Amino acid sequence: MPRNSTYDMEQLTDPAYYILISLLKPKHGYGIMKYIGELTAEEVTIGPATLYTLIKKMQQANYITLNIDEDERRKTYTLTGKGQSMIVNEIERRSRMARHGMLAIDQAKEADGNEQE
Repeated sequence: MPRNSTYDMEQLTDPAYYILISLLKPKHGYGIMKYIGELTAEEVTIGPATLYTLIKKMQQANYITLNIDEDERRKTYTLTGKGQSMIVNEIERRSRMARHGMLAIDQAKEADGNEQE
């Protein structure tokens, strides 16, 4: 059975997630990489190969669009309506996942406490 693409499953990889949140305001490629580094205190860095591969895929999925700039060397990208919806859904999904993780930790601690009695 062929593997579904990440975009068909309506989930993002971590690099795609950071690229989309960086585009809540239009940016060019270097600006995206710089913003992600600053936002995450350099915990997450995305190199040019990953960035432009994902930008191409996200353009094909209609999550982002290329703006025509006067300076042809600087390509600026913007979220589409579909991209904005995707990032809101993804933030909510990841928030639920974090809550599930905290609940699992609390339950494990509680179980450990009961075993020690």
